[in-house]
Order: sequence, then structure tokens, then C-alpha cells
Amino acid sequence: MSIWKIKATPEQITMGAAGNMMGHLGIVITEVGDDYIAGTMPVDHRTIQPMGLLHGGASVVLAETLGSIAGSLSCNAPEEYVVGLEINANHIKSARSGLVTGIARAVHIGGRTQVWEIRITNEANELVCISRITLAVIRKK
Repeated sequence: MSIWKIKATPEQITMGAAGNMMGHLGIVITEVGDDYIAGTMPVDHRTIQPMGLLHGGASVVLAETLGSIAGSLSCNAPEEYVVGLEINANHIKSARSGLVTGIARAVHIGGRTQVWEIRITNEANELVCISRITLAVIRKK
């Protein structure tokens, strides 16, 4: 059974990426499952740090993007929307090339807050980063 209150395809979500952080970093939503959202990000000149490794901040951008999209799809829009309150990330393994894939799954979906865990893996399915975002659910006036 799906947790989403708003139905959207990966293509519909990714279409909104032009001209914002998703588009700038090449983030693509690849899957909307019943209880998760998945997306990829290239490890390239846009997302590496000077030593040639995936920049930790880029991993956090991927995590926040996936968590925020998931939060948006699971609230009562247009009466409600979500905003980030806190995000953390533990960088486990480096990546130098290819794609990393993030998967966001709900830890808690409440009336006023949501918590999402985002696991980012490399092409060998090795954990690169684990992140958690807390979102506030805001009611429009």
C-alpha cells in the first residue's frame, strides 16, 4: 500500500529540475515505490571536491532533495507543504566516478513533522553516505 498522498512519476518530478539544484547537479529521480523514492547523481566535475572525491555537500544535496520530495508527496498539498528543519549525514565511503543512488524511506510521518532516512550507495551497492532529514509540515493559511 502506497504512503503517497500525491501521485507523481519519476519523469514528472525530474521535469521540475531545470534551473534548480537538482538540474545543476544532474540529479534524476529514477523510481517512486510504494514507500520510497530513489534518485541518482553523477560523480563528476559538478559533484567532486578538489581531491577528486565525491563532495560530502553534494551527498547532502542528494539526500535533502530525495527527503524533501518524499515529504512533499506524503503531505496534504496544496493545504500543506514541508520545509527542512535539520539534516545530518555520515560519509562512510568515497566515490570517484560513476553514479551514486539515494533511496529515501520514511522513519516517521506525523501531522507536524516527518523524518526520512536516505541511504546513498555507489554502483557496487556499497554504502557511501547515510543521512537523516527532519521536515516540518506547514499548513498554508
